[in-house]
Amino acid sequence: MTARRRREPADSRLFASDQRPRLHLAVAELSLRLGRGDPEPHAAAAVGERHRLSPRQRLAVRRCACAEPAAAARRARRVGLVELRGRPLLIDGFNALITLECALAQATVVVGRDGAHRDLAGIYGAYDMVLETDFAIAAIGRLLADAAPATITWLLDRPVVAAARLRARLLALAAAHGWSWDVRLAGRVDVALAAAPGVIATSDAWILDHCGPWIDLLGALLAAPIATMGGAGPTLPLRPELWRVDLSGADEPERG
Repeated sequence: MTARRRREPADSRLFASDQRPRLHLAVAELSLRLGRGDPEPHAAAAVGERHRLSPRQRLAVRRCACAEPAAAARRARRVGLVELRGRPLLIDGFNALITLECALAQATVVVGRDGAHRDLAGIYGAYDMVLETDFAIAAIGRLLADAAPATITWLLDRPVVAAARLRARLLALAAAHGWSWDVRLAGRVDVALAAAPGVIATSDAWILDHCGPWIDLLGALLAAPIATMGGAGPTLPLRPELWRVDLSGADEPERG
């Protein structure tokens, strides 16, 4: 596998430090509109026009914005690694892997108002394993081996191209490392995760509004004491200063 989830060429300019105040304001404004009940497509279009955002910036703003009551509810149900011990964990497979693959390739990842990390890859209905896939799986595996959930179940969307192939790869790597993983294909992963007991690993907004406790695996990896996600082969560093665009509001600029 030689393909990578590379950063879009324009991202270094579109998400540079001089663009952050405008993006923060756009996320805050869209979040307020959503809180008032404005339809999301109309509100997002209006905010994008007002702040003269590019299509790529608009995508980031939409992925980060959230009405404050919903964001607060999500933050209240978020758990950390120490809270996984002895509890069942269900992983939104494609969601978790693609986000970490993007981070490892230093492609842009954004942090939303709810604190969740989300990629801007725009992969829908098809999936190809890339150079970072095995590193991402291994990083998650080592992290969870230390966290010791009671059970670990990966759910993959059956309609997605290559879902069966990824399932086989997950099971093969789990067997090689001695990880006890269950990997299942499901027709509606979002519905299954929303109704499932245990902790859910995802950053999908709809699932986060309907599930119980959840964990952001990329956030947990960044908070872990390990600085790199190595394995057999070269080490791929997680250097968040190169790719993470934090639009959560935690460092939002003050308004005069």
